Amino acid sequence: MSSVVNTLVEMGFSKQHAEIAVKQTGSSDVQVAMDWLLSHEGQLDNMVSEVPPEQTAPADTEKTDCSDPKEKSPSPTASQDSSSAEAKSFRCDDCGKLFRTQDEVEFHAVKSGHGNFSESTEEKRPLSEEEKKEQLAKIEAKLRQRRLEREAREKEEALMREKIRIKSGKELQEAKRRQEELEMKKLMEQKRREKEEERLAKQRIREKIEQDKIARKAKFGGGSAPAELTPTAPPAAPTPPSATAASPKSSPSEARLQIRLADGSLVQHTFGAKEPLSAVRLFVEMKAGAGAQGVVNLMTNFPKKIFHADDYEKPLETLGLAPSATLFVSKST
Repeated sequence: MSSVVNTLVEMGFSKQHAEIAVKQTGSSDVQVAMDWLLSHEGQLDNMVSEVPPEQTAPADTEKTDCSDPKEKSPSPTASQDSSSAEAKSFRCDDCGKLFRTQDEVEFHAVKSGHGNFSESTEEKRPLSEEEKKEQLAKIEAKLRQRRLEREAREKEEALMREKIRIKSGKELQEAKRRQEELEMKKLMEQKRREKEEERLAKQRIREKIEQDKIARKAKFGGGSAPAELTPTAPPAAPTPPSATAASPKSSPSEARLQIRLADGSLVQHTFGAKEPLSAVRLFVEMKAGAGAQGVVNLMTNFPKKIFHADDYEKPLETLGLAPSATLFVSKST
């Protein structure tokens, strides 16, 4: 840890600030301590005032005082030999850089990938003020670059999340629309089948009536009258000139209907005058969603008229609902 403090001091930080950074981070990495110092620059002075002054341990002093005098003062010859052979730094054999401590060597090995180091008697000179400022500027630039990259990455992730949200919303709306179309098709198919079944039932009834008529004629001997006894139709009366000159009144082609639903809401729609009343009933059931709740009955107030099953096959113009009319809806279960 002391090597990290020394490195930070050489880069221009105070010793107290460097010690606080190492204590707070608990790391022997110079880069980690540097990042912490730059991010807590405004809080360092307050943190320095809170740190109590260091106290020297008396036990070390006593131990030093009680040590053997022979061990305290080595012989001059041994001192000269050890100082001449003492390693003052470490050298990277791959790039030639000098390092003062083992921590700096490990840090350089991790950052550069170099693995060949040796001891050196050459002392690493301290950084000059310009070198310290230059290195500090490089570190600050690197921190700014990392911050910009992090912000760009966060913006990109937020944009990607927004795109995913919009895409999910569109897919949900599309699925809902397809489901509504499918339900509408099912309802239309069900109404078509019901109408076809009703038509076949009426056809069977008409065929039964015709068969009954034929059977009655055969039973009671009914037949066609002789030609000479068949009364001749009287000659047609001459058409008055005024009636011949008058042009026939044109029938309306559209029926504009105002329909008051069972819940009190009012809807308007234009139908063809030739369309049957059953088309209006189908429109009301699809509009109000009444198909699954009950049978829709239609009526008018002026004049008062409730339409029955036979009326729903008649055209709107025949029922007097063209060119415009107001209908009221009631439901029966």
